[in-house]
Order: sequence, then C-alpha cells, then structure tokens
Amino acid sequence: MEKPLALIVEDDLTQNQIFKIALKNDFVVETFMDGDSAAAQLDKVIPALVLLDLNLPGKSGRELLTKIRTDKRTVNIRVILVTADEQQADILGKDADLVLLKPISPGQLKDLALRLVQ
Repeated sequence: MEKPLALIVEDDLTQNQIFKIALKNDFVVETFMDGDSAAAQLDKVIPALVLLDLNLPGKSGRELLTKIRTDKRTVNIRVILVTADEQQADILGKDADLVLLKPISPGQLKDLALRLVQ
C-alpha cells in the first residue's frame, strides 16, 4: 500500500525536522520553510495532509489555509494547524481539522495525523 503524502509547512528548522521524523515512517513527506513554496506545491499536488504553521515567511499560514479551503481541488485536504499562538488557533481552528499548540509531542502528532487520513 502506498503511503499518503504529507506536506509540512514550518519555518523553524528544528520543528520542521521533528515533524518530518515523526511522520516519515507512515507518510511520504515534503517539507517547506515558507508559505510561497508550499502554495506553489499545492498547485501541483493534492496531499492527504498538510501540517501548517501559522507564522511563515511569504504567504502566511492563514493565507494558505484560506487557499486550501476555498479551492475545490484542495478543500478536502486534512489540515493540522501547529502554532504557539493560542488566540490565532482559536480564530482559525474552525477551518482546520485539528489544532495543536506548540510544543507538540512527536508521538502524539503521528497518532493524530494517522487518524485524520484513515
């Protein structure tokens, strides 16, 4: 069985790598450090999951979430917001499938991601 595609959009290199390590056994993982390159990739592929930080260089996580939820090609992508900003999480949580506040346990991330895509 082919692994589902997950895009990780996180500008903190350490967090990006932790998220990648947490998901790499169960997903094909592509990582992005800015919103612009992630948006460009979303024009080419439809991943099963997007792990999305809100505060990004280029397009913000909020802009990417709006893009995902308003494009009929991508509207059904599962989105996990990851942020340290509790207020933004509350505001945008209705548009995401799940919101995780940093710091995030890699094991918990893996379990929740798998539940969302099954």
